Amino acid sequence: MGSIRLNKVSKSFGTTAVIPEIDLEIEDGEFVVFVGPSGCGKSTLLRLIAGLEDASGGTISIDGRDVTGAPPARRGLAMVFQSYALYPHMSVYNNIAFPLKMAGEDKAAIDRKVRAAAGTLNLTGYLDRRPGQLSGGQRQRVAIGRAIVRQPKAFLFDEPLSNLDAALRGNMRLEISELHHQLKTTMIYVTHDQIEAMTMADKIVVLNAGNIEQVGSPLELYRNPRNLFVAGFIGSPRMNLIEGAEAEKLGARTIGVRPEHLKLSTTEGRWKGTVGVAEHLGSDTFLHVHVDGVGQLTARADGEIVLDHGATVHLTPDPDRLHKFDANGKAF
Repeated sequence: MGSIRLNKVSKSFGTTAVIPEIDLEIEDGEFVVFVGPSGCGKSTLLRLIAGLEDASGGTISIDGRDVTGAPPARRGLAMVFQSYALYPHMSVYNNIAFPLKMAGEDKAAIDRKVRAAAGTLNLTGYLDRRPGQLSGGQRQRVAIGRAIVRQPKAFLFDEPLSNLDAALRGNMRLEISELHHQLKTTMIYVTHDQIEAMTMADKIVVLNAGNIEQVGSPLELYRNPRNLFVAGFIGSPRMNLIEGAEAEKLGARTIGVRPEHLKLSTTEGRWKGTVGVAEHLGSDTFLHVHVDGVGQLTARADGEIVLDHGATVHLTPDPDRLHKFDANGKAF
């Protein structure tokens, strides 16, 4: 079991409240991602769950047991950090085995668990190597292996892919997601990269200045953002947000439309604009179009479309996919 409950949990450093009172429920076996901009409190919240920070208020429960004052070692959790934190003088085998040796397990049990973890993570052929002989992705798998052998109630990942290049990040996203399906263990994952959040999570927790803005599945947040912050943060490229006369026509302070919900035409449409930068990604092309009285809009087009800088285009939003926000930034 690995259910986690936060009830009115808060954290302050001196007179500065980093995490106001929040409530959160994480079900056993869920893959939950904390996402938000730098400084929003997501790593602090993870450290509160891990016991690496003391809560200023509220209670934290794991499987119904209050662990608010319990030390990290008694919470039954395993944490994987941004830095791999491996022992450079030890082999991969001994790095993975280290927490089991510290726990006093016998050699046979240690060997069985280490080799099982190595098999799961495709590290069997690297057990005799040292960390300096591994790639960044392999080192991160060793760090995950060290967590797996502890058989924790939940895994806590604190931006584990930040040190990897783009190709390795993509591979490790798949590997961690596949690992979750294999182990069926609760995982909490912190990132500022909303693409990681969208592709990996069962449930996303969007944080802003320590507050939870919205909780839901990736598609729930994408289709029905609760407010302007979530609308602008979730999605890549971000949602087009339009104020002024165009929004007022629909009785809103702000309207939003995603790039893929703008119909593109070279002959007619609701908004006439001029093409600026065109980002060709192969499968898609994202056009940045300046529209007088509206501003710059991003539209998604076919990957092989050819439009020169300065070309005139017309954009028409799908009326069924428009998002409306009031003066307080709340969706309605």
